[in-house]
Amino acid sequence: MGFPGHELKVLRELVEACRRLHARNLLAAADGNVSFRFADARIAITPTGVSKAGMAVEDMAFVTLEGEILSGQPSGERLMHLAVYRACPAARAVVHAHPPTAIAWSLARPGLAHLPDEAMPEVILAAGRIPIVPYARPGTAAMGEALLPFLPAHRLLILARHGALCWGESVEEAYLGMERLEHVCQILKAAEELGGATALPAEELDALRALRAAQGPRIL
Repeated sequence: MGFPGHELKVLRELVEACRRLHARNLLAAADGNVSFRFADARIAITPTGVSKAGMAVEDMAFVTLEGEILSGQPSGERLMHLAVYRACPAARAVVHAHPPTAIAWSLARPGLAHLPDEAMPEVILAAGRIPIVPYARPGTAAMGEALLPFLPAHRLLILARHGALCWGESVEEAYLGMERLEHVCQILKAAEELGGATALPAEELDALRALRAAQGPRIL
């Protein structure tokens, strides 16, 4: 199947994002899914049952915003992606992966409403608050519904006991959010093992949050 030049560029970005996610251990085997919404509202999404390490442009599936399958065998978690696109007009790309340390936080601390963000300025400046979305069964409409209270205000979210999701205005933004999330979670885990993370002073937190608000919602 041939693709117009601008579509081919995006599809190659999606495939490269899949390979980067796999290389950084942010997903394994056929886990996770990545998608992009084109200007005509068609959505390209990774297929079901295909290892992200060996993805090819020709493997990509296409669906409509209403969920109609246009071509290929789209991911079984497409309902979650569609929920994001419907709730977030600015969303052009969605990355869902299984970052190990991020998931571990939701397993070990089921009472957490959000990732601790009082210790590291990078968390506040690059992503803002990162909620932990209550558990919903993967692959069901309930997973998309569980996201809705957090959209469009949050672009980066931990999915309790399941993984994480980041949406952005480009494939790169959505990918980098996932990379940053796991890096932050690893640092926070190390701090806990060393005796616990210490919070920044309240006035510094206020200043950082003001800077974040001024720079806009993009994941950095």
